[in-house]
Amino acid sequence: MSAYLFGPFQLDVRERTLRREGKPLPMAPKTFELLCLLVESAGQALTKEKLLAQMWPDTFVEEANLTQHISLLRKALDGSIYIETVPKFGYRFAAAVTIPKLLPDATLSLEALVAPVSAALTERPPDTFYARSGDVNIAYQVLGHGPIDLVFVMGWVSHLEYFWAEPSFARFLRRLASFSRLILFDKRGTGLSDRVPLNALPTLEQRMEDVHAVMDAVGCERAAICGVSEGGPMSALFAATYPERTIALTMIGTYARRLRDVDYPWGPTFEQREAYLEEIERNWGGPVGIEERAPSVAKDPAFRKWWATYLRMGASPGAARALTKMNAEIDVRNVLPSVRVPSLIIHRSGDRCLKVEEGRYVASLIPRSRYVELPGEDHLPFAGDQDSILNEIEAFLASAGHEDEPERVLATVLFLRSGDLAKVQAQIDRELQWYRGQPMSGGDGALASFDGPARAIKCAAAIQEFAKRIGVTVRAGLHTGECDRLADGGLGGFAVEIASQVLRCAKDGEVVVSSPVKDLVAGSGIAFQSMEASVEDWRLFRVSAAR
Repeated sequence: MSAYLFGPFQLDVRERTLRREGKPLPMAPKTFELLCLLVESAGQALTKEKLLAQMWPDTFVEEANLTQHISLLRKALDGSIYIETVPKFGYRFAAAVTIPKLLPDATLSLEALVAPVSAALTERPPDTFYARSGDVNIAYQVLGHGPIDLVFVMGWVSHLEYFWAEPSFARFLRRLASFSRLILFDKRGTGLSDRVPLNALPTLEQRMEDVHAVMDAVGCERAAICGVSEGGPMSALFAATYPERTIALTMIGTYARRLRDVDYPWGPTFEQREAYLEEIERNWGGPVGIEERAPSVAKDPAFRKWWATYLRMGASPGAARALTKMNAEIDVRNVLPSVRVPSLIIHRSGDRCLKVEEGRYVASLIPRSRYVELPGEDHLPFAGDQDSILNEIEAFLASAGHEDEPERVLATVLFLRSGDLAKVQAQIDRELQWYRGQPMSGGDGALASFDGPARAIKCAAAIQEFAKRIGVTVRAGLHTGECDRLADGGLGGFAVEIASQVLRCAKDGEVVVSSPVKDLVAGSGIAFQSMEASVEDWRLFRVSAAR
């Protein structure tokens, strides 16, 4: 049989739907499969071994995966009254199950019990709302009622409402929403969010603030972050900087930097990047980059048309070029070791856009991360075999959220020193408040921490400018690194010591930063001059302009 009734629920195995009093209930495929196995054997105790063998044939899977799906199933059915645990054996579906009568004169037909699966593709897209982030409006959508909040960070450019015009993308998002409360947003400068001047495109720091704004708007205290491609570096930085708001991190087809380097030979060369910028200028309006990003559907006329329109709606040619150029300056290699939340990195082995070595490299730097390499050439996760990716994410998130809050956090530490610091202390306090710096004790000069390196630099420059006007010389040193959380609420550790050493390399009137600081402020308008000095293998740079 394919249709069953129990309590207020209606299950149709053939159509793969579960309804409660006629209303559809979203459920992940593996969880639904488990429900079918239990219902079809109602009253019988099934061993864990049998369930594992039927759900994951020819694959070794730990028992914890079955336990997680049992837990999700009980939540979906409002408790454990339907599913009994048989100690040291397995599980039993304990509720009375009936088979509906499907005759012409039946009062309850199969069509009344279930809706076709294809209806999911014609569902109305979620409504779009706006969150205020500083003076910019960020467009966002929310769908799903799963047990975990999931913030989805699309790469490069995006357009919320045009996500849903491509069936494969809509299916991908609805599947994510089947096991989470899915939170989508357009980065500032793209899609439905406020457009910004080309010289004020969002830095990683501003993008993190936009994520905060959207999470606050929807009442989300903690969430898993899922970054795709260019969304990966920001997601990693968010997880390292705000572990108290991050349950877990997932990155799909991502990278650590976007230009080739001595120890990063997989990135494109400067010449290749320039050629791609020229292609954007020449061909924006068409399906730019589709052969690299979705080769499996690159010749599909409907997909090509959707991709071209999606890009046009996501950003103007000038904005797309500026974003691409700015992203090439981002480097999060020094950030990845500071990620302390559960992390999953997924990469397709034949990815034509970002080489598989990039995904392997990212995973190698994140402590205790899980790396999954899947077959395929598509870069876009919803092109090709999307279910393999979705299955990995679902299983990963089912076990996330049970670890203690990390005792370390990524921060930018600022040291200031002056022969007459007392004369500028009041201004230091005001600037720290304005740039959201946290005063810290220790050292023989003013000390503060920031959750954003660009704000830290601009704070130091503002203090220095004020001091100069009243005839006081100030020098500053900054370093971004992993800090220990102290019992008094302050920060300590090696990163603080590095910042103090950077300060010693600064002359009066200079703001000097380490390379991790410089690598994270692409697009901020801050200019640097390279210095000969270094600290603990970190190159140093002198700030020459801080807009």
